[in-house]
Amino acid sequence: MFDISVFASFRVNETIEFLVTETTRNTWIVMGLLLILAVVVRIKSNKWNPMDRPTGLQNVIEMCVDAWGKFFRGNSNDTVAYFAPWFFSLFAFLVISNLIGITGLRPPTADWGMTFPLALTTFFLIQYAGIRHRPKAYLKGIFLEPVFVFAPLNIMGELARPISLSFRLFGNILGGMILLSLLYGIAPIIAQFVLPVALHMYFDLASGALQAVIFTVLSLTFVGVAAES
Repeated sequence: MFDISVFASFRVNETIEFLVTETTRNTWIVMGLLLILAVVVRIKSNKWNPMDRPTGLQNVIEMCVDAWGKFFRGNSNDTVAYFAPWFFSLFAFLVISNLIGITGLRPPTADWGMTFPLALTTFFLIQYAGIRHRPKAYLKGIFLEPVFVFAPLNIMGELARPISLSFRLFGNILGGMILLSLLYGIAPIIAQFVLPVALHMYFDLASGALQAVIFTVLSLTFVGVAAES
């Protein structure tokens, strides 16, 4: 269920051993791609004149920023607008992580050790937004509504959010990867060059992008609702 494959190991003075799993390696690859993209956009943006008509990469970046602004406002509210950069980074990371399976690499999100920390971050953002913007009402909703005897159930409901978020993403990505692996194992050699194409289009492209959207939308909704008065 968990990714325990070892990509490399390093020894320091023959006493400390560092293990780099396949998930860790592929996560570094995704982070490297995002970092390169960010550096390129940064260098290019220094040459852009806001008075000129946008063309090429500038036009694409402005369209992406505008689309993300509409997406954010449609699933959250202006109260937590300062979280927009974080959620954009999260969405970009999830999209590339899910789509990297097309290249034959194992998606980092097929490991629960990756999806749970992301969902746990959303959990802490929910608590932060609720306590910062309406502390009394938010804490009252957890401990005193509808009556105080339901506080344990409310707390369990809060703790269940990161677990459900992480398992939803992890299960869908891992399930698609397992189905494709089984197909390659049982299909004839000739069929392996034809049938998997459609499944890759679904599990790696359509489903991968969809799961990134679902995870981001749910996170945005939870944080926005926690901050609303």
